[in-house]
Amino acid sequence: MTLNFSSLLTIIATLSLLLACGYYARKRGIIDDVASKRLSSLIIQIGQPMMIISALVNAEFSYENLKDGFIFMGLGLILHGLMAVLAFFSCKGFRDLDEQKITEFSLVFTNTGFIGFPIMEALFGPKGLFLASFYVISFYLLVWSLGISIIARKRSDIKLTVRKIFINLGSIPCLIGILLYMAVIPFPNFALPEFLTKFMSYLSNLCTPISVLITGALLATRTPKQILGSAKIYYFCFLKLIAIPLVVCVIGKLIGLNSSHVLFCTVEAALPAASTITMFAEIYALNAGYAAQAVGVSSLLSVGTLPLVIKVADWILSL
Repeated sequence: MTLNFSSLLTIIATLSLLLACGYYARKRGIIDDVASKRLSSLIIQIGQPMMIISALVNAEFSYENLKDGFIFMGLGLILHGLMAVLAFFSCKGFRDLDEQKITEFSLVFTNTGFIGFPIMEALFGPKGLFLASFYVISFYLLVWSLGISIIARKRSDIKLTVRKIFINLGSIPCLIGILLYMAVIPFPNFALPEFLTKFMSYLSNLCTPISVLITGALLATRTPKQILGSAKIYYFCFLKLIAIPLVVCVIGKLIGLNSSHVLFCTVEAALPAASTITMFAEIYALNAGYAAQAVGVSSLLSVGTLPLVIKVADWILSL
């Protein structure tokens, strides 16, 4: 399978322009600290839950699709668990606790939506987009449990309870989305009213532009030397974009997974850091500038690393 490089370039160019707009808005005082935190809360509490539900409601139902969807959701849970183990040991050397948490979080959680969806469609066709919408369920289930547990480490003000692990802004929308997707089983003619699907679509469409604008605005709080001259960021990007994805590929090959499944997981692991970390950094008072740096630099470098990883993965799978 080959990646449509022009599609990837288009995605990265769009991302870069949005980052630049956010950077400009911060420099001009349009987005300040208060606006950034409120926009982050808007996306976390409203935009992302609607994006989860909308992705599943708009997916075409069939029993084969349902089975494949749950398989890839399961693969997502396993993949995130593997990346969490690799990330934990890879971040042991960080002295700054905020940077350690942000790096570890960013190694586990990738940009499965804005960049991941079109990449999977380019690789696997329309079925790839459908499977990615189920894979992203694993992201949202874990980002509010595993992800928050990383952020809460050595923080007495962030409490992660059993209730919060299972009832949160990731799990509830996932459950609602799955139930709506499966509603055609008992009710064959079931369909949501058009005004509801448009309502959810409009809110979900806020996620990409606003989250990337926030990232660009936070990048503006750091100097160009801080953004591009940090050895820690390049170490993170090497792990995130090359090393961990290839480890995932080799492990998948060794345990005998289907080649398409291995490639899917490898590409998901090779995507840049999720912009969710910049919003969490704002909300939970971490080093938001470093979080934006991790997202921005990994997104820009992925235009070169992703095709490379796919080629190497193809070679590994052909052995």
